[in-house]
Amino acid sequence: MSVRIQVVCLLFLSSVAYYILAYQTLRTEVYQVFSLFGVLFLAYGLLYRSAQDTSTYKWLLIAAFLFRVLLLFALPNLSDDFYRFNWDGRLLGNGISPFEALPIHFLDGMYSGMVPDNINLTLYSQLNSPQYFTIYPPVCQFIFWVSCWFFPNDLYGATVLMKVFLLFFEVGSIYLLHQMVQVFGIAPKKVLLYALNPLVIVELTGNLHFEAAMIFFTLLAVWFLIEKNKTGWIFSAIAMGLAVSSKLIPLIFLPFFIFYLGWRKSILYGGIAGVVTLIGFLPLFTFDILQNLLSSVGLYFQKFEFNASIYYLVRWIGYQQYGYNIIQTAGRYLAILTLVSILLFAFWRGILLGRREDGLETKKIHLLKTLSLLQNYLFALLIYFALANIVHPWYVSSLVVLCIFTPFRFPILWSGMVVLTYYTYLTDAYTENLYLVAFEYMAVYGFLIWEIIILRRKMQEEKRKNLILLKK
Repeated sequence: MSVRIQVVCLLFLSSVAYYILAYQTLRTEVYQVFSLFGVLFLAYGLLYRSAQDTSTYKWLLIAAFLFRVLLLFALPNLSDDFYRFNWDGRLLGNGISPFEALPIHFLDGMYSGMVPDNINLTLYSQLNSPQYFTIYPPVCQFIFWVSCWFFPNDLYGATVLMKVFLLFFEVGSIYLLHQMVQVFGIAPKKVLLYALNPLVIVELTGNLHFEAAMIFFTLLAVWFLIEKNKTGWIFSAIAMGLAVSSKLIPLIFLPFFIFYLGWRKSILYGGIAGVVTLIGFLPLFTFDILQNLLSSVGLYFQKFEFNASIYYLVRWIGYQQYGYNIIQTAGRYLAILTLVSILLFAFWRGILLGRREDGLETKKIHLLKTLSLLQNYLFALLIYFALANIVHPWYVSSLVVLCIFTPFRFPILWSGMVVLTYYTYLTDAYTENLYLVAFEYMAVYGFLIWEIIILRRKMQEEKRKNLILLKK
């Protein structure tokens, strides 16, 4: 079979699998979910291997776009977060900040006589956390508001419009990746690691998760840094502010700018990003906004748990020692440990990276430093996820995009293994299978350790060859 026929067959098979997964599969049908993802990841690997020339690469990029379009008109079936997106958007459309109103208050009489017509029991009954304030930042809220402004009473129409926004973000991310790999001298086909990844396609465009916006603005921030000029870092800071305004996670990237830009510029960089974020929050302002937002974030670290690794070990120790779940204490201390670990990692990487004065820094050194910045992002996120008490499948998409700029491929394995977490939805009790969780993390961490060993051997071999050449 020729390569072209093989590619066509694989694309057709993938299209069928995506259609069945998005339009004819419930998340409770976990074995069907596993089977379809298995087919998609098998095709993904074979398609990536087939991209041996520029023509095939371009056609596969088009296919990656069409896969996303195929999922555009399906209501998310593996996640129910989109109901909250619509709830927040409808509140904003009625002049109510989602940071001041708990969903449950619209039913307990607190807003008696003030409840908008499109805030109803039907939508409320679908919310997964009605007793908590929203945690979605300004970029998300803007998209919620626009979508529900066009479709104030149409859940399907508003949801599809939200997915259109994310499709544009995804197209933008893939375009930026295509440009960036060329600048860094990385093989263009590496873009397909992200563009064709089934988890990325299904969870972002398909299931409507705003990692798509965060990834786009994070890549845009780095893109502005690549062209070394006097104002590039300012535009980069603005883009980073929009990334934080999409998901709060990019805040962990800011310490790495201390050694990249120097103390003065890094402080200004963080200040600009902070101002952009604050400006985004202004239309949502209430006097209780900070307290309500922090309360929800605090609950996130001290109440919820899903697909964790180190946290589950700590929880088990807590049960042995105290006889109950120590999440409130463990969640708080693990969050502090995450912050300290990332700061120490940033300091260590900064020392290794070093810093030259702008006037002495060559273009090649600047590109190497920027590439190193992306690699630091990868391991900062790894630290965050390793110590987190919640790691949803779509979180891994941010690791997938960053691994393109590194020799590490454990995020690709993780993007396939994390699908196992959908076993949780086999019953209404939403009980995790901890054996599957253990298998997932043993595979991912084991592969990461193997990659580190192989990489160190390659570096030692290159050093040995260089020494031999010097002696000659």
